[in-house]
Amino acid sequence: MTHVSSLTHAISINPTTGEQIGHYPFESAEALQAALARSAAGFRVWSRQPVAQRVQRLLALGQALRDNAEAMARMITLEMGKPIAQARGEIEKCAQLCAWYAEHGPAMLSAEPTLVEGGKARIEYRPLGPILAVMPWNFPIWQVLRGAVPTLLAGNTYVLKHAPNVMGSAYLLLDAFKQAGFAEGVFEVINVTPDGVSTAIADPRIAAVTLTGSVRAGMAIGAQAGAVLKKSVLELGGSDPFIVLNDANLDDAVKAAVIGRYQNTGQVCAAAKRLIVEQGIVEEFTRRFVEATRQLAVGDPLSAETYIGPMARFDLRDELDQQVRDTLEEGATLLLGGQKAEGPGNFYEPTVLAGVTDLMTSFKQELFGPVASIITARDAAHALELANDSEFGLAATIYSGNVAQAEQMASELETGGVFINGYCASDPRVTFGGVKKSGFGRELSHFGVREFCNAQTVWLDRH
Repeated sequence: MTHVSSLTHAISINPTTGEQIGHYPFESAEALQAALARSAAGFRVWSRQPVAQRVQRLLALGQALRDNAEAMARMITLEMGKPIAQARGEIEKCAQLCAWYAEHGPAMLSAEPTLVEGGKARIEYRPLGPILAVMPWNFPIWQVLRGAVPTLLAGNTYVLKHAPNVMGSAYLLLDAFKQAGFAEGVFEVINVTPDGVSTAIADPRIAAVTLTGSVRAGMAIGAQAGAVLKKSVLELGGSDPFIVLNDANLDDAVKAAVIGRYQNTGQVCAAAKRLIVEQGIVEEFTRRFVEATRQLAVGDPLSAETYIGPMARFDLRDELDQQVRDTLEEGATLLLGGQKAEGPGNFYEPTVLAGVTDLMTSFKQELFGPVASIITARDAAHALELANDSEFGLAATIYSGNVAQAEQMASELETGGVFINGYCASDPRVTFGGVKKSGFGRELSHFGVREFCNAQTVWLDRH
């Protein structure tokens, strides 16, 4: 394939081989304007359709995802290295998302009667308009649809600006929307530079903005949206604590910690990045965790047996490697891995760092890759203190045999979500989002449906 410049094209590089597998020219200013015009026109039609008709399109989208699951999963794996079994699971999860919102979503948009003195009132949920979504590469389909499905159900239209390295996945998703019978303009894909994103945010046809990505990107997008008085929802980074107390079931805790840290090759915003273990069991937990990590199959992500594939981008592997080196120089102990794998591809060895303290790099920064940091806590109170000692606040996990104590700790954790005796996951039945530098706003559940709605009060006969 002819190699082209990243200044003029979105480029997809297979992280398993290092070969360029796709290049997509950035769209012109005229093409961007045409896409925004289609989205605005689509909104005028889509927003007036009964919710029941929107539901039928969501059900058709779920079927289209299943019909094209293998091609979409393979594209995910080729573009960003997700092991194929996990990529297939991502597509199935998206199909289930469509079905769940088709069943439960309409009730979330029903008018809410309110009794008031001297009259009657109700709250109606009205769509805002075209929503610009700037999305990341780590879950190329799920990250898009977990925001798009409830947003579309509410009657908004959706303009997707995807990460440059997964544009193949973006266009396959666009094809699925077309196959499902969505009208032109309801779901648009734009392939633009950062300047194009800024233009779209400032355009009066865009009603609001959502971004999933880095803190730096969130600050930039949030500032631009704020400057033109548009709502934004930001789902940013995380350095999630995974607390294991002395009375925890170690078998369950170790299994969950391994999955929570290394799924998607550790490239998950809500991964279990800081393993905070009470000192009475830290030695045994560490021994079991290292042994379980050693058993993870690393290799070709197209193999069904592979659990850890290559990291998605070569620059991110270099950044992760430097963070590991810095942490070791600061006094941590390397128990496993710690190296870029030899040979072609963007592999990094599954790594375990022990003796990590709150002064070290891997404690203070987000490590976006297959690296676990084990931190010793003196007791439960110290574990809570360590967990909250972070600029991030996305999610947290607590493993304990004392559920009442864990629930009390959960009430004191500065995070958007807490999982007791289970690792973090996103599910349409519950809301997802963070606090502090992990962002603001919520996705999924009824919050996801209403985030981009005008909650309009309608009064009758007010005296």
